[in-house]
Amino acid sequence: MTLRITLYEEPILRKKGKRITSFDKELRDLVQKMIATMRKADGIGIAAQQVGRDLQVCIVDMSECEIDFDYKLDGRRPPIDLIMPMALINPELGFIESPKVTSSEGCLSFPGIRGDVKRPDRIQVKFQDPDGAEHVLECNGLFARCVQHEVDHLNGILFIDRMSKKSRREIATELQELKAKTKELAPTD
Repeated sequence: MTLRITLYEEPILRKKGKRITSFDKELRDLVQKMIATMRKADGIGIAAQQVGRDLQVCIVDMSECEIDFDYKLDGRRPPIDLIMPMALINPELGFIESPKVTSSEGCLSFPGIRGDVKRPDRIQVKFQDPDGAEHVLECNGLFARCVQHEVDHLNGILFIDRMSKKSRREIATELQELKAKTKELAPTD
């Protein structure tokens, strides 16, 4: 079963997620629905806010991407298909000294819209899995970019907030059109 993906200007996208304290069937069911939703939309990441929940849970899936990044999970490098998709619960992001890299990003909540975002290339993230076990992930490249993008969502930050003024101006018309579409599709009370 898939969930509805929230769109730009829906208030939930600006909400900071609540910390997860119950690692139960309800959480595991939400994770599975988020994975199905992300895959149906051909995404590589999704956050709880994007499916209408203000929780500290996001998913990343690099299994279909070209492996042009390094990573270690708990100090080891298991095959990517064994660890993907990866649910990050209550993630705490840290940055490892590295250059900042500008690259084009998209977002499931901004269909068809892309823009350049500058982010640190190497990160460390401490998180829990859906069973509550603690993990440490170190990664760079697209993997790091995806994790940062999704963790931003958990804190109410959107990729457009990280764009330069120039990049934001380049997509201004598309943002206005999406804003109008969101308003049009908004449920009426």
